[in-house]
Amino acid sequence: MPPSDKTTPFSRFRRIVGGVAVIGALVAAGSIASGRYFHAAQATTGTAPEQAVSVTISVIEPRRTALWDDFSGRLEAVNRVELRPRVAGAILSANFAEGALVKAGDVLFKIDPAPYAAEVDKASAQLEAAKARAIFTASEVERGAQLVGNAVVTRRDFDQRDNANREAIANVKAAEATLQTAKLNLNYTEVRAPVDGRVGKIEVTVGNLVAAGTASPVLTSLVSVNPIYASFDADEEIVLRALNSIADSSGKRGNLDQIPVEMTTSGGTSAKGHIQLIDNQVNGQSGTIRVRAVFPNDDGRLIPGQFARVRMGQPQQQTLVMIDERAIGTDQDKKFVMVVSDDNRAIYRGITLGGSVDGLRIVTGGLKSGDRIVVNGLQRVRPGALLKTEIAAMGSRGPQQASNDSSQQIAQR
Repeated sequence: MPPSDKTTPFSRFRRIVGGVAVIGALVAAGSIASGRYFHAAQATTGTAPEQAVSVTISVIEPRRTALWDDFSGRLEAVNRVELRPRVAGAILSANFAEGALVKAGDVLFKIDPAPYAAEVDKASAQLEAAKARAIFTASEVERGAQLVGNAVVTRRDFDQRDNANREAIANVKAAEATLQTAKLNLNYTEVRAPVDGRVGKIEVTVGNLVAAGTASPVLTSLVSVNPIYASFDADEEIVLRALNSIADSSGKRGNLDQIPVEMTTSGGTSAKGHIQLIDNQVNGQSGTIRVRAVFPNDDGRLIPGQFARVRMGQPQQQTLVMIDERAIGTDQDKKFVMVVSDDNRAIYRGITLGGSVDGLRIVTGGLKSGDRIVVNGLQRVRPGALLKTEIAAMGSRGPQQASNDSSQQIAQR
């Protein structure tokens, strides 16, 4: 008998149970496989070593050094003279090359001396006449003294003779003064350099008539060369600190030449000098004091009016913490360094900075002796990062920095 097309309830139940069993087996197999994969991946992640960042570090070692501060200044001549004629007349000659160095006493201009030589001769003659008159009146007084005793000459006549003698003596002195004035005017026809220095251009050429006095024209200018001043405005606090360092036990100010100063012009010329003047008042608007330093200028290369960078040092050395500029990072308006911990981890450390000395920045707060800081590779370091360190002296160039510089030079070529 052929099988029936009808499905019994029992057969349907068996098919359902079988399907569920297959699905369960598949789910179990998938769970086991995924669990094994998860544990394998987790094991792989847990065993990967942390990568250390290679950096160059330096150890903080405070140094005894002089503290220097930089300022902008201008060079000034110690002496600046505008040469004007002291007598009137015609310019006969200019006896110098424009821009040349001259010595004190050199004749720079010659004014026509003839009228003044004549005045000297005239004054000499007047002096001789006055002397002759004085001799005559003196003899009259002498004779009158003898005759007045014999009643030959009255007392009135004697007094008149004595008075005439006194007037004659006074006239001699006046004639001598007139002669001296005439000689001075004759001497003034030679316009001489009052100081050693460098002359400027000729303002009045040969043949021109010039007047005398303050309204007279400038013939040329003369500026001294050696030594030379450099004037600059320094902060009140810096100046007072320098003054306090040279004061004695009683508080009396010491010699200003104890304060060292250095200068470099825009052209690269350098010189060492000392403070010559500190002004007697503080500028109320800027809080600065006008300071003037003096420098030797034997070769005359320094020129008045030049711009100069002036460095004023403190007379006494101080113990300072100084670090390389490359070690300093900027976080908005704050400065920081990365300190290396004992387990070679990077630690963020905020610092406060002062000025610069010998290419290093002064740290006024945030670091102490013995601290280790990153000086090369700071841009690759994050707080907490593991570091692979190589020690270098503060201010020296680490190997990584040298490599980077070489690469930049090759790229530039």
